[in-house]
Formats: sequence, C-alpha cells, structure tokens
Amino acid sequence: MASQDIEKGGGDEAPIHSQASSSLPSNGNISSNNPEDGRNLPEVVVSKPLQEVTAQTILNDKMALSPDPGTEHLFEVEKNKFAFSPGQLSKLLNPKSLSAFHALGGIAGLEKGLRSNITSGLSSDEASLDGTVTFEDATGVASSPGKSATKSDGLVTVSTADKVTTRGSGESFADRKRIFRDNRLPEKKSKSLLELAWITYNDKVLILLTIAAVVSLSLGLYQTFGQKHEPGEAKIEWVEGVAIMAAIIIVVVVGTLNDWQKERQFVKLNKKKEDRLVKVIRSGKLQELSIYDVLVGDVMHLEPGDMVPVDGVLIEGHSIKCDESSATGESDLLKKQSGAEVFRAIEAGEDVRKLDPFILSGSKVAEGVGTFLVTAVGVHSTFGKTMMSLREETEATPLQQKLNVLAEYIAKLGGAAALALFVALFIKFCVQLKGSTQTPSEKGQAFLQIFIVSVTVVVVAVPEGLPLAVTLALAFATTRMLKDNNLVRVLRACETMGNATTVCSDKTGTLTENKMTMVAATIGKEVQYGKRTDLGDETGNGANSEVAGDDRDASHSIDKDNVVAVNDFLSQLSTETKGLLAQSIVQNSTAFEGEQEGKQTIIGSKTETALLQFARTYLGIGPLQEERSNANVVQVVPFDSGHKYMASVVRLADDKVRIYAKGASEILLEKCTKIVENPRSADLSGVPLTAEDSVYLAGVISTYASRSLRTIAILYRDFESWPPAGAVSKDDSTQADFHAVFQDMTLLGIVGIQDPLRQGVQDAVKDCQNAGVMVRMVTGDNVLTAKAIAEECGIYTPKTGGVVMEGPVFRRLSQDEMDQTIPHLQVLARSSPDDKRILVKRLKELGETVAVTGDGTNDAPALKMADIGFSMGIAGTEVAKEASAIILMDDNFASIVKALMWGRAVNDAVKKFLQFQLTVNITAVILTFVSAVASATEESVLTAVQLLWVNLIMDTFAALALATDPPTRNILNRKPQKKSAPLITLNMWKMIIGQAIFQLVVTFILNFGGETIFSYHSDHEKEQLRTLVFNTFVWMQIFNEFNNRRLDNKFNIFEGIQHNWFFIAINAIMIGGQVMIVFVGGKAFHVTPLNGPQWGYSLVLGALSLPVAIIIRLIPDKWIANLVPKRWRRKLAPDVVAQHEAKEEAKDELKERVEDLKRRASRPEDLSFITLVRGGRVRSLKLGLKTVNQTGMGMMITK
Repeated sequence: MASQDIEKGGGDEAPIHSQASSSLPSNGNISSNNPEDGRNLPEVVVSKPLQEVTAQTILNDKMALSPDPGTEHLFEVEKNKFAFSPGQLSKLLNPKSLSAFHALGGIAGLEKGLRSNITSGLSSDEASLDGTVTFEDATGVASSPGKSATKSDGLVTVSTADKVTTRGSGESFADRKRIFRDNRLPEKKSKSLLELAWITYNDKVLILLTIAAVVSLSLGLYQTFGQKHEPGEAKIEWVEGVAIMAAIIIVVVVGTLNDWQKERQFVKLNKKKEDRLVKVIRSGKLQELSIYDVLVGDVMHLEPGDMVPVDGVLIEGHSIKCDESSATGESDLLKKQSGAEVFRAIEAGEDVRKLDPFILSGSKVAEGVGTFLVTAVGVHSTFGKTMMSLREETEATPLQQKLNVLAEYIAKLGGAAALALFVALFIKFCVQLKGSTQTPSEKGQAFLQIFIVSVTVVVVAVPEGLPLAVTLALAFATTRMLKDNNLVRVLRACETMGNATTVCSDKTGTLTENKMTMVAATIGKEVQYGKRTDLGDETGNGANSEVAGDDRDASHSIDKDNVVAVNDFLSQLSTETKGLLAQSIVQNSTAFEGEQEGKQTIIGSKTETALLQFARTYLGIGPLQEERSNANVVQVVPFDSGHKYMASVVRLADDKVRIYAKGASEILLEKCTKIVENPRSADLSGVPLTAEDSVYLAGVISTYASRSLRTIAILYRDFESWPPAGAVSKDDSTQADFHAVFQDMTLLGIVGIQDPLRQGVQDAVKDCQNAGVMVRMVTGDNVLTAKAIAEECGIYTPKTGGVVMEGPVFRRLSQDEMDQTIPHLQVLARSSPDDKRILVKRLKELGETVAVTGDGTNDAPALKMADIGFSMGIAGTEVAKEASAIILMDDNFASIVKALMWGRAVNDAVKKFLQFQLTVNITAVILTFVSAVASATEESVLTAVQLLWVNLIMDTFAALALATDPPTRNILNRKPQKKSAPLITLNMWKMIIGQAIFQLVVTFILNFGGETIFSYHSDHEKEQLRTLVFNTFVWMQIFNEFNNRRLDNKFNIFEGIQHNWFFIAINAIMIGGQVMIVFVGGKAFHVTPLNGPQWGYSLVLGALSLPVAIIIRLIPDKWIANLVPKRWRRKLAPDVVAQHEAKEEAKDELKERVEDLKRRASRPEDLSFITLVRGGRVRSLKLGLKTVNQTGMGMMITK
C-alpha cells in the first residue's frame, strides 16, 4: 500500500514512507475527520508505521494514482484523447513514486498513453488527434506481446499499428496543449495604470495636501460665492485649492507613467532572460526548440551542464547523474536508471531501493548523456509549481542601499526644516491674531496657507525620487545592454561591473571566434597534413608559415617548408585508418545535424563541429544519426573540463569492444603506451611508444600550439569483453570503472584546430587596460597556445613583467607566493575550474572587484563567487548561465567592455541626479523657509503650487533626463572606484554647495532687494517681481541640469547630448511648461506675465549657472580637501590624499567602519522613515534586504 520517496544514491538513503496519508480512496479504510465516528484522520496517519518499499509493495499498491486532496480537478479532463490526465502524471513526482510509475505501465505505458514514440519523438505534423487511447490500452502494452517489441537495448517501442494519426489543419499539438498545457508559466499579472496611479497617490504627504486642498477649496468657494466683494474685485479665492489639486494630479499621472514604463521594461527583460534552447527529437530528427515549446510526450536530450526544464522519465542513458539540490535539497548526485530497466526490476521482484528513473525539472545534469520522455511541463512540473509559489521581488542593489541611507538622512533634515517652518509661522500667526481685522474665513485661509506651505516643503525635501532614480537607471541600462548582447540576470551586476578592477576571461569563443577548422594533423609516426594559416610560427616568422610534411628525418624534426594538401594526406591513409579516425570523431561527439538560419549545418561544440565537418567532407561519413544508430555503444564518458577528455565504448561486429577517446593532447599523451606504426596499412595494431617518439610528439604539440592551434589527441584501445575483469563499476555491474581502464592506450594521431582571434579583441583589451581593468586569460588550453593568443590580443605583455603559469603549478603555491604572483599573472593555462575558483577567491580577498567568464558546468563555482559572472549565451551550459549574473549573448569579449561602460553609466547617472536633486533640495528648502519667516503675511516667495512644479522637475523629469544618458568612450578613460568609495564625492559636494550658494544669493537679492534694484513701486510690479524670482529659480535648475551631465572637472557639458533624445525631449517639456506657466498660469500658479526685460533677467541669471560651474570646476580639489576634516578626507577625496597619510588614514577608516556598523544597526537603508512619511511609490518598490542567515532557493529576478 505504499508509494515512496525514491531514495537517493549512496549509502545514506532517506526512509521511504507511505503515501496513505495523501491518497484517500472514497471507499477506503481510513475514514474522514468526522467526530461522530470517533476517528480522526491525522491521528490514524501518524500512528500508522512507515512501510518499507519493495517490489511487492509497489505491485500491490492500489492507491498509487489516487488524487491528493485539492488536486481532484487535475484528474478530471473532458474529451481526453490520451490515456492519462495531468493529475495521474503528477503522481510520478509527488513525491517520486515507483508505484505510480508501475501503475502507468512503465516507460512503454507512458509512450503508448502519451501517443509518442521513444525513438522518433512526437510528429512535427501533429495537430488535432484522431481517436483515443484508454488507460487499459496503455498500461497493458508492456505485457502484451502483440502490441510491443523489445529492442536489443531493452527499450520498448510501440508497433506500427499504434502510431498516432493526425489532422493537418488547425493549431500544432492542439489536443496535447489543451490537456497538458505548454511549458509556460502564467505571466505574473502586471499592475494596471489605475493600480500604479493608486500606488503613486497613496503617499501620505500627497493625501495630506489633498485634504488641505479640499479645505482650501471649500473656504475659497465660500469666500467667492458667500461673501461680498468690492466692485471690480476678482472672485478667485477658489483657484488656490483647484491649482493644488491639479498639481497633485499631474504629479500622480507623471509618476504613474514613469513606473508603468519601468515595469514594462522589466517584464520584457524577464521574458528574454528565461528563454533558452533545448534539444528534442521530433519526427526522428534532433532539433533545437525554445523551452517554452517543449510538450508532454517530447523526447528530450540530456547532456552534462543541462538545466532540466521539465519533468520526465529516463528512456536511455549512459552514467547519468543529476544534482537535484536546488529542487529537493539532496546534496548528493543521484544516479539515474532507464525506465525499462526499472520496470523490469519491479516485475522481477528485485531490490528497488536505489532505482530512480525520474528526471526532475530544476535539476542539473552533472554527468552522462541520454534521453528522457517528458511527462509534465509548465505549472504541472515540479519546478513550475515551485516558481509559482516563490515569485520574488527584486533585492536592493548596493547602490540602492547607499542611496536609501542618504535619502533617509535628507528626508529627516527636510522634515525637521518643514516642522521648524510650521512652528515659526504658527507662532507668528498666533501673535498677529490680536487686533486682526480679518474675517474668520480669511483667518482660516491664512492658517491653511501656512499649513500647505509647510507640507509642500516636506514634498520638496523628502527625496522619494532618489531610490526611484537608480531603479529607472537600471531599467534603462539593462534594456539597452540587451541590444549590446549583454543579458542582465542579476541587477546588482549591472552597477558592480562599472567598478570592476579585473576580468578573468576564457579563450575559446570569447577572445577567439569559436569558428574552428581542422588545419593540421599528424597520424601515427609518418603521415602529416598541413595548411597555410594566418598566424606566425613559434619563432614569430611571418604570417604564412606551415606545419606539414609526410616524412621525418632522423631527429624527428618537422619540415615547415613543405605543405601537404588534404587529398595527398588522405591518399596516404588506409581505408581502415580512415574508418578508425571517422568513428573516433563521430562517436565522441554530442553535436548533431540541424537547421540554422535556413541552412543545414552541424550544431554543437565548435571543436566537435570542426572535426565532424572534416570527417563529413573528407572521410565520407553519412548522416550523424545514422552513423551513431549503427554503433552499439555500451558506455559513454562525457567531456568534463576537469579531466579534459571524452570517450565512447563501442561493441564491434566481432563482439570485441573498442574505446574511442579524444581530448587535450598533452594530457592524453600520458595515457598512451602505443602508437599506430603505419597508417597506410590495414593492420592498426600499435607498436610501443618510445622516448624518442614522445619527444617528437611533444614537438608536434608545441609547434601547433605556438601557432595558436588547439591540439586534440585521438586514442583507442580494444578489449575482449566489457566491463573488463577487475574493473567493474561499483554503481553498475554493466559498466566499467573507466578511470581504471583508461591507460595503455594507442595513439592514432594529433590534430590541430585553428580558431582565429575575434575582430576587435585587441581594441577591447586595450580599452579595459586604459580603464584600469586588468585582463587575465584563464584557459584549459596548452600553455604555448594560450601564450600565443594572449600575446596577440595584448593580454600577455612580457616587457612589463607579465607572468604565464600553468594551473597545476598555480594551485600548489603558498598564499604568500600566490599574493606575490597574482598582481603580475596574465595567463593561467592548463587550468581546471577549481584553479579558476581559487584565483577568483584570492583576487576578491585582495580587494579586487572581479569579473569572470565561463561556459562549462564546472565553471559555476567561479561564476557564483565572482562579483560579476559572465556566462556564454551560445557555448555556455545551462548550469553556467544559472550561476552567472550576465549572459554574453554573442560570447564576445568586446561585449564585456560594453557592460563595463554601461555599469559606469548607471553609477554616473545616479550621481548626476543626486547632485542635481541635492542642489534643488538645499536651495528650495532654505529659500522657502527664509522668505516665509521674513514675510509679513507668512507667505513664501515660492507658493505651494510652484513648489509642486519644482518637485515634479526635480523628482521625475530630471530622473528621466539624467538617468538615461548613454555612456561615451571617455567613460573608459578613468580608473574604477573602490567598493568603499563614497556616494557623494568631493567634486560633487563642491558643485552642490557652490551652485546652492549661487542660487540662494541670486534669489535672496531678487526677493529682498528687487524692488529697490528695479525701482518697482506698484502692486503689479511687485507681483511681477515674485514671478521673476520663481521664473529665475526654475531657469537656474534647467541650466544646472546641463551642468550635472558632468561629474568631473572638465568643461564640455554637452558631450554626447545628441545621443540622448530623452534629455532633449524632457528639457523641451520643462522649458515649454515653464513658459506656459508664466504666460497663462495666472492665479492658479500665483504668477503675473513678465515683460521682455524681465524674461531677459530670468534667462541671463539662470544661464549664469554655466559660467559659475566653470569657476567651481577651476577650484583645485586639493584646496577643498584641506578644508575637510581629516577623518572624512579619505572617503571624499581618495585621489588627493597624500601617500604618507595612507596608513594612518586606513586605521581611521577601520574605526569609522566599526562605528558605521553600529550606526547602521537601525538599517536606514530600508527607507523606514521615508516609507513612514511618504509611502506610495517607495513602498511599492519592496526593495527587501536579505539578512545574513537568510536561506532559500535562488530564484530569477521578477519585477
């Protein structure tokens, strides 16, 4: 009666438990929780002992396919043309259940019931299905000799009579999608415009202003229509309330549109980043499909490094082990057995405790190759269910955290200023009440005016736009980076990349084109093939040196003056040698034939593609699938970057067994004790490999490698039986312990594959070096090849003391030796993924910000450990992509430079906006406070509506304009900033304070001395003066926005402005808006139209911001640094701190960090104060911070 949780491989199996608690038949022995019958279900289940699962319990389990409570709807499907429902298939993995597997008829039953074929897959022409397959038909197929046949490999296939018939019209796979759905999760419902508008409006200060505006409007309407007016007096008391309401509506609408655009960008980005291609068999052909198009019944391929996107059951495989830790928490690798093998074991009553045919979505293939039958996709798969329940919000990035801390402090200072203003004005109002001739409604309006102005100061002072600015900048940058072939998976990587100090790059496909061609070969002892190349030889002589020659002299030297054409080379090989070479290439490959961009081609690893292309063109191989199906493969050892080879074991026609192996030549040469003596002969038996032969072959490898050729050794060895005696695998008696038998091999030959350098790599490396980023090559290739390529692209510079080292040497260094070597290490050759991880770890410990590229499964630890992990979009495995932060869609190193530029652009954009906002904050708050307190009527020179317009400019328009500046080439002409660098640098403080002083001086002179300066006496002229102050203030902000496009001391503030249409358009809107306000704003904005001279004053005084900025930039930073307290100097101006102060400053910095940690115990980066005061859009960001002890599955970002 028990189904089980399949036990994990190894000795520490989890206990298998009964499924009785979850599967309740309507007429079963366990009753419901009815208190009247005296039995309570949970008590019965708890008291029932767990039953060990055996073949007998599986065969007798009558509840294997019973619905779990709440899932009954999955078992009821209308017009089901398949034998099974989604609910029945879900029982396979809820938890893993061999009982359900057996009840469904095993792999043969699943094949029949899902109307598929385990050999040829689904039909590509399937649309609507004819007829139905019953449960009994499907589950009886395994035991019915008339309906099935057993292949030699033990797999069961459906006979011709059971083939699916289809109708050609209608949607492809219509019935299949209707019943089982496709592999898409329902889109997370994005917020509508109205919802976003409500979030934006749900701001405590805006609500407070709304209440004040309603009261003001009510009093205004009463004054307008309920009281007498003097003849000719305008009835406009209601305008103030309406104007504030209109301003609030504009703020909400603009904020809503801003958030809507940002949300759309993130949704678009997520769709792109989750899509990838997988290999499936349809109509007997292997092809690549988007994971979204995988369906139940598909036959999918498994290879090392694959991230499995769907659930299924293994059809066949070689040494498949899966890492299911992300899905089940099980840390051990789990060995998989084929479905047919497991079904036979159950039927035969064998031990089933370690049998596991289930392929779990979300797991990673660690070892082996094979195929599996898809049984669940989308929301029905285990990964889909997890994703639906764990959709997360975005975590705050480091820049956002820094900004949040700053915004909290600014908000508190601004709030204090607003409170002080209200208290001062209220005291003054109370004092003036005595002897006042105002009516009660006028007094109420005056008090409201004080309240409104104070609340508006809070609106201006609280920088809710600050945390939103970085989100906007990241959204814009990540969208644009996608066009530059950088798919950002983790937002924080975008900004972190801007301050990277070193890049550890792969060679193949990243620095080189990954378009490989076999251009040289040495077969046996005598036959060589060579071709002219574009690269110089090991002596550096010329571009047209050759490696060729069909003879060797007494010293085994290589004749470089003779070129052997491919036809001459092939004419010297016997048919048997050609066949051996062809089979070595075909069987040791996972590449396949398919269509790309409308052309038939070979798809797969570029190294394999080069060899297969040679074999197809010159060795006469047929279609790959046919060649492989004709071979009886008994064991496969997939390629692994740790041991750097792959091998296939094939049973020959004479029942002997042959190992075909290929891999890194210098490693595989050590496995050889024999070499093919005469490739011209039909006799391929090897002769002993002498020391002289080893020296010669090492010379061949060196010569190839020095010409930047990748060298591949091809080996073989014959056995009488498999597995050989004494080498049987502990895990599987039908397989050999391959490492034990992989010795005494016979060398067939060494081939050289050319991979030309990518165009633009030299420039990209130079750009990185100019930007202060050290580029290192970390490759598994031969040291001579790596050195040649590195020198050619500018990474290796021996004149500057650059060091080339091999991985085995590097990993044996002591920590002190490593620390002395790493600053000069430019090339790490023959490195394993663990060497890369060690290098990355030590670089980070030395304070570097490290970017790493990787494409293999074993690169995942280094990618995860790096500050920024770049995986390859074309050559990368799914595990590598999952571990990375950014995916290089074109596998090109030049794209890393673009990521560096965009990273710096994001940091700069936020700083530009911050510099602009702080200037406006300081000026507006001080101006409002001083003018209101100094006014006889407690009125600020800037009214509430005017301040709301300034706030709109400051928070939304400026964020859009400054956060969307694309990077220029000049951004690479500076060194990266340290991780501890301050958010506001000395340069920025210099500009903020300088501009704030200038703006305050101008506005104070106009406000308090304008009447005297311009000889204004009439009330109309005084009203114009107030408008002049407002107009001048706004124009100073507009011109200062241009100043803030630069953060350094250079003068060209218009650099690259023609590439930022956002900036131009938004400034046009701001200018147009200001002109309209002054001309037609009237009483709503408390403005009076200005004449020509007054417009001239406003524009000239505003434009003075530009020369003032030049003057500020001319002030040496060192002078300003000397005015800063010593304890702050290192943080604000690290570039101008004297060298002799460095050690002392470091001690101070350490103390300050400790104090800073104490101060930050209240976690101001969570925006608690701003959320308390404002809420609204800030609360909707949900920028949660993960605590140190937080654990859980790392899920993809959703926004």
